[in-house]
Amino acid sequence: MVDHTLGYLRETLSNYTEDHSEARRIYEKLTNGKFKTEEAFVRSLNQKETDFLNSILHAEITHAREVQDDKRVYELNEVYELLL
Repeated sequence: MVDHTLGYLRETLSNYTEDHSEARRIYEKLTNGKFKTEEAFVRSLNQKETDFLNSILHAEITHAREVQDDKRVYELNEVYELLL
């Protein structure tokens, strides 16, 4: 079963992998892991990874709201809330 929330997160992270090594590590963890839920994925993160995701997800959610992509806002917010 594909977790759509993790799919949105993977897509978002792909935009950062070229310039941020932390994004590459998280992206690889997400791609190579067998996470059934976003909660399982978030539990696997260390503090540095959590901090990085916190820093980008706020901006990504804000952007999704601006372009009225409600589905993306919802999916990314699912992960963002678990990080807090």
